[in-house]
Amino acid sequence: MPDQLKWLMAAILLAGGLTGFYYFGDQSLPLRVIGILIAAGAAAAIAFQTEKGRHAWEFMRESRTELRKIVWPTRNETLQTTMIVIAMVALVAIILWMLDGLLAWIMRLILGQGA
Repeated sequence: MPDQLKWLMAAILLAGGLTGFYYFGDQSLPLRVIGILIAAGAAAAIAFQTEKGRHAWEFMRESRTELRKIVWPTRNETLQTTMIVIAMVALVAIILWMLDGLLAWIMRLILGQGA
């Protein structure tokens, strides 16, 4: 079956799930959500049978493998880094506040409003 037909079937299935979700608005919400999840799952299963879908699935598998290789910082490292960021933000805020005050004083002198 050509990939375009598979994509069309997946799109129709997904659109049907969305339409059903709103068409059966008087039914209970959990049932409608389950229905749309089933339609989305079936559409994804069809989409993953295409060439691009297989590439996307392979990419997700490789990403998961790479994610497992990450060395996450410890709680202590995270707290220390956070404190450094907070201190630097406070320092830059103070420097900008002082620069703003200096520029305001200079502008008052230039405009003749200062003493």
